Amino acid sequence: MAKKSAIEKNKKRQRMAAKYAARRAKLKAIAMDEELPLEERFKARLKLAELPRNSAPNRIRNRCEVTGRPRGYYRKMKMSRIAMRDLGAKGMVPGLVKSSW
Repeated sequence: MAKKSAIEKNKKRQRMAAKYAARRAKLKAIAMDEELPLEERFKARLKLAELPRNSAPNRIRNRCEVTGRPRGYYRKMKMSRIAMRDLGAKGMVPGLVKSSW
């Protein structure tokens, strides 16, 4: 199980990313539009830099929904390889068959 503080910090980042997503997209569109004057694009970049760093979506870490583990993460199942193996062995993951030979 991961530290509660790390899990909560990641949840806070997810909330902030959702909150600022529209504003960030609008400013990025202005900054990337080459039809606009250079000065206006630069102002958009400065406003983008003023936004909180944790509102950027690339700061969100994929974590296991069950344990909070950050590594060995399967996106499709939203859980780590260890949690997947445990739940799969118990027969709780549909379509997953434990191999034995």
